Amino acid sequence: MGSIIVAMPRLEDAEKISKMLKSRGIEKIDIYTTGASVLSRVHELDSGIIICARSFKDMYCKEIAENLPEYFEMLLLTSKDALEHCPENVTIIEIPFRISELLQSIEHISMDLEQRLRRNRSKSKKRSREEQAYIDQAKKLLMKKNQMTEQEAFRYIQKSSMDSCTNMVETAQMILLLQAD
Repeated sequence: MGSIIVAMPRLEDAEKISKMLKSRGIEKIDIYTTGASVLSRVHELDSGIIICARSFKDMYCKEIAENLPEYFEMLLLTSKDALEHCPENVTIIEIPFRISELLQSIEHISMDLEQRLRRNRSKSKKRSREEQAYIDQAKKLLMKKNQMTEQEAFRYIQKSSMDSCTNMVETAQMILLLQAD
């Protein structure tokens, strides 16, 4: 789970929510009472959830939501009367709420964030021309010496890379070195 930030204009309210969450096993919780302090903190963290009220002394939650980094989500606690003034793309829980409702929302948001982070990490990085040249040379060498198709040679490099826990460029370089002898 990413970081949890509880942001309420009144410190007492933030502490109550924090205490509820800690009693349910959520340990790492930061508490803030201004929007500026929340925005300052989120830019220091990798990912997380901001549980907050609709307005603070220095700004509205909409301004916070607009300035959140990519891997932060907002969970807004607000009254039924204020629902129409809430920003889009935030999860909303009406006050009064049950702790189980809050915990379920946190769990759901956390799972979504983790999936997005995993997807982003798994996107293959673009190879440089030099790196691609090593792979292409290794494929040509395998195709020539071992009578493989291009797909078979690529798959061989890929599988060898996974088996040896190295990236494909390093594996291609090893193949070129070994075959050069």
